[in-house]
Amino acid sequence: MSRAFTAAQTIIATMAVTAASTSTRTVALGIDRLLTTDRNLIAGKRVGIVCNPASVDARFAHTADRLVQDPDVRVTAIFGPQHGFRSDLQDNMVETPHTRDARRQVPVYSLYSETREPTEEMLRDVDALVVDLQDVGTRVYTYIHTMANCMRAAARHGVHVIVCDRPNPVGGEEIEGNLLQPAYTSFVGQFPIPLRHGMTIGELARLFNDEFKIGAAVDVIQLGGWTRSMYFDETGLPWIIPSPNLPTLDSAVVYPGAVLFEGTKLSEGRGTTRPFELVGAPWIDGERLADAMNARGLPGVHFRPVFFEPTFQKHARQTCGGCQIHVVDRRAFRPVRTAVELIAEFRREEPSRFAWREPPYEYEQDKQPIDILYGSDRLRTTLDSGTGVEALVMSWRKDEDAFRRTREKYLLYR
Repeated sequence: MSRAFTAAQTIIATMAVTAASTSTRTVALGIDRLLTTDRNLIAGKRVGIVCNPASVDARFAHTADRLVQDPDVRVTAIFGPQHGFRSDLQDNMVETPHTRDARRQVPVYSLYSETREPTEEMLRDVDALVVDLQDVGTRVYTYIHTMANCMRAAARHGVHVIVCDRPNPVGGEEIEGNLLQPAYTSFVGQFPIPLRHGMTIGELARLFNDEFKIGAAVDVIQLGGWTRSMYFDETGLPWIIPSPNLPTLDSAVVYPGAVLFEGTKLSEGRGTTRPFELVGAPWIDGERLADAMNARGLPGVHFRPVFFEPTFQKHARQTCGGCQIHVVDRRAFRPVRTAVELIAEFRREEPSRFAWREPPYEYEQDKQPIDILYGSDRLRTTLDSGTGVEALVMSWRKDEDAFRRTREKYLLYR
């Protein structure tokens, strides 16, 4: 091999490394700043941590370990959200037990158990409660409501709350969907915000605390280098599964709308390797459905016909026909509208076999699951009446505009 060729290879390799380093920018997480510039908030304190396996930094170090190893901090308790501190439980209404963490030698309290918020006893040895959870940008994702419940308990018991901010993985610009109506409040919807809210978990903490009058002592530790246009794969951070059925960023991108399939007897792809991207049912012709959906001309999305067999949950071990939701332009894609149009098409394809899921859902016994998820009964009554979805989609505009004005003073990033 000639020296000239070797030199050329070296130059090309160097250019590639330089290009990669300049094009990749790692966002600084709230926990990074808490342990550096804002460490006075926890130094000398007894600290509780609300976290799960996705509570890691850019080097995969877990927040619980970082705090336990800090000589100025005494970690006294860990609190796990839905699916548990180890995120090892799959489904809704599967309660996680309280336990003790052998590695860190502290109690682990489940906030998806007989209680949804920390009790006075759980907070007895806690001066500051650090919340470090990865939200996915959707009203019905329960981690934001666990945070709100922690803030309420902290306000009652005189505990300081510190929210370590994390990026909204689907960006912070777009807002989509109707506002939750108070009659449909539940653990998957406590506040009148849209299905896709476009805020970080730290910004939501500010909104919940001030706009909705929780009144806790809260500090939000901001991100460094994150802007509202950024999706998670632009942050330089590793994607860690935030809950068992959101394995990829692709899942999270469709989730703000596809979660509505939980309120039907159609499979939302649980029990497959592509939950929320695959939707279907045993009685559906996937090719016909995909053709009909593509004919609707929805922005930023293509529907590919599929046949799949869930290993558990709805229609387990049955072949389902349906489609995979392929997002081809995520800036144009509208997940909530896409899901509503899909549900309408499933109903049109087989009206006699389409059905809404029956209660209970998230322990709500007297409300329809689809109404809880959507935030009102209007989606269900619209489709049941045979009315098209265009007017329903248009009705969101007023709610979206109102929320955009409401959230403005709580935003931390541009």
